[in-house]
Amino acid sequence: MTSSIYNGTVIHKRFKPKIHFFKYNIFSLLIDLYELEELDKKIKFFSFNKFNLISFYEKDHGDRDGSSLIQWVKKNLKENNINSEDIKIKLLCYPRIFGYVFNPLSVFFIYDSSDKLISILYEVKNTFGEQHTYIFKVEDNAKFFEHNCSKKFHVSPFIEMNCNYFFRILKPGEKISIIIDQYQLDEKILYASQDGKRVNFNTKELIKSYLKHPLMTFKIISAIHFEAFKLWTKGIKIIQRKFKIKNNITFEN
Repeated sequence: MTSSIYNGTVIHKRFKPKIHFFKYNIFSLLIDLYELEELDKKIKFFSFNKFNLISFYEKDHGDRDGSSLIQWVKKNLKENNINSEDIKIKLLCYPRIFGYVFNPLSVFFIYDSSDKLISILYEVKNTFGEQHTYIFKVEDNAKFFEHNCSKKFHVSPFIEMNCNYFFRILKPGEKISIIIDQYQLDEKILYASQDGKRVNFNTKELIKSYLKHPLMTFKIISAIHFEAFKLWTKGIKIIQRKFKIKNNITFEN
């Protein structure tokens, strides 16, 4: 099996209008979507589409209705003239722990039959239950990729919409690295990153990762609200959402 576990850290640093920094330890899963049923059978304490200590539900991603994630990816690739035949799909995300998860960012890595990376999908969620997926076509068989696009939906209640994202991402291997720089009017206002070191996806390593971060998914959502409270106490004004979405998708050049 090619699915993996990555233990690492998340960093956020805000530069404007006031400096604010936080960092916490996490673990994430890089799941080959075609291996989910096998993982369910072989890995104790892990389940696919059903409750367990650690689990993965298709309804947490894509159309978020419990339908096939593989078919959702293929449909969106086809609609944007990206090869959808004989592909491998890996999803980097947080798992559910005791049935709960919040994924601010999940990343789909799409490979062709030669294991060449051909597309990356950045699936971004906010705490209002909304989601936007940015689809990029990958042309070069490199180890490191850069993408940029305009911000398409309301994420942080403290950042305006007129921003641009600059993604820098390492092709998953022994390490992962995702860096997002957010700019407003050519000024960098936010830096966010996630990194991690790979271990095999097996029962032993899964339990070790869990014991290091036993309430990780609850900690993530708690940290988001706690850091938001600290920003509010610093006098940073709250930006109201101007529109509401559910599961939007855009193809980016």
